[in-house]
Amino acid sequence: MTDLTTAWARVLEGANLARSRRIASLFGAEPGRLVRLSVEAAGLAMDLSKQPWSLTDLEACLDLARAADIEAARGRLFAGEVMNPSEGRAVLHMALRAPKGAGYKAEGQPVSAEVEAMRGKMAAFATAIRSGERRGATGKPIRSVVHVGIGGSDFGPRLVWDALRPLAPQIEVRFVANVDPAEMALALTGLDPAETLVVVVSKTFTTQETMTNATTARAWLRGALGPAADAQLVAVSAAPAVAQAFGVPADQVFGFWDWVGGRYSVWSSVGLSCVIGLGPEVFDALLAGAAAMDDHFQGAPLERNAPVLLALAHVFNRNGLGRPVRAVVPYAQRLHLLATFLQQLEMESNGKQVTAQGKPVAHATAQAVFGDAGTNVQHAFFQMMHQGTDVIPTDIIAVRHAGEGDPAAQLILNSNAIAQAEALMVGRPESEVRAELAGKGLSAAEIDVLAPQRTFPGDRPSAFILLDRLGAGELGALLALYEHKTFVEGVLWGVNSFDQWGVELGKTLATRVLGELKGGAQGDHDPSTAALIARLRPGS
Repeated sequence: MTDLTTAWARVLEGANLARSRRIASLFGAEPGRLVRLSVEAAGLAMDLSKQPWSLTDLEACLDLARAADIEAARGRLFAGEVMNPSEGRAVLHMALRAPKGAGYKAEGQPVSAEVEAMRGKMAAFATAIRSGERRGATGKPIRSVVHVGIGGSDFGPRLVWDALRPLAPQIEVRFVANVDPAEMALALTGLDPAETLVVVVSKTFTTQETMTNATTARAWLRGALGPAADAQLVAVSAAPAVAQAFGVPADQVFGFWDWVGGRYSVWSSVGLSCVIGLGPEVFDALLAGAAAMDDHFQGAPLERNAPVLLALAHVFNRNGLGRPVRAVVPYAQRLHLLATFLQQLEMESNGKQVTAQGKPVAHATAQAVFGDAGTNVQHAFFQMMHQGTDVIPTDIIAVRHAGEGDPAAQLILNSNAIAQAEALMVGRPESEVRAELAGKGLSAAEIDVLAPQRTFPGDRPSAFILLDRLGAGELGALLALYEHKTFVEGVLWGVNSFDQWGVELGKTLATRVLGELKGGAQGDHDPSTAALIARLRPGS
């Protein structure tokens, strides 16, 4: 087997050669390119043929994966070994979506039976709420859920609800994450407290933003319903005693485990609001889709493994070609939050400058991710994508069949997705532009000015991921694809993808600053920070 240093050198050498050729030229040079770089998995179809690598580069990238021992790392992940060494934890979100009887173990301890029991408790609670068997404090049925969380306790459930919500939901689900009081005010406006369930999601039940918002929501309920309002509080937490002290009835506390990381937690009781709003059957289909991708990731050889190939394509751009930013553009309005979800998944997981052993990384790590729904973004940042000075690789996600609305509009949407991927790659040469302008009768001087402005350099890579339809199963598979892709990248870079110490310093300092804003003794700050505290202190 090639050693890791040599494997990296081969990838970087190949990328250097890629700078001197165009992606489009590879289709003629490599007749089997499209077939070799297309793969189907768990109901998704992925085309990586518009990436800048040649098939020789692909083999070098696969050698890199083997040199990094991706298969062994994958085996340790699914075996429930400690994969988060800085916190001494297994990482086993796959167990949350496994079919019954899967037999997962975390650090040697069986967990699947507990997972199945919690899944059953969630389904029973949601069914009782949806059927009207379980009602609010005044006897009214529950018509709305306010989901209070932040980070991993918010991004996943919010995305799932947005992607799958019915056009006229039986139960409305609203989300509050930002401690900015405006978000809570907007979420509560128009709701009847007697018909509203407040679901507070926090592993420790101490997160400042979440508990500030939870206290506001509890006061809103109590102000309308009195002490009986606490019957409409629900907690998702690994600290049940703290949740009960807050006022949540013991039978309405839903737990999860240390081996469930926040950004991988939507599959757990963190997704309870979605189970209530969508129904247990829909949530089960979401889990099944993710489990199907788990099976593919575990069983497919590296050269036909969708998460592995997507990771290698992204690494080739990031490390080989020095492209630190990637766009994610779903041509599906219901997936407009996907880039936001991936910002946490990828940038919090792999935005590291030291390895899992505490040594400086040898290669640049996570790409910065941004994006929004097409076709909207074609009228926003796609100008920069096509003609800007930076090459920004793009993941394009499309859906074959519309779930609602006019099928003719879906064809227009998909025509744009396909056309943008083609336009990014082929561009439009200046010679063609000059000929067109000359045909319109423009003078040579006018053409000299306009032609460069209307030229598209092209040679800008994209990955194209196609869902047959945007159902729960397809969504589950898509999210799991990116989860495993992120894990593969972390192994290649040698980082711990499952901790997030980078979020702690700002939180610690915010607590100190809050004390000063409330009138406490001024701490030792730089002049700018001290001036801001003085300016923002109440009464100043």
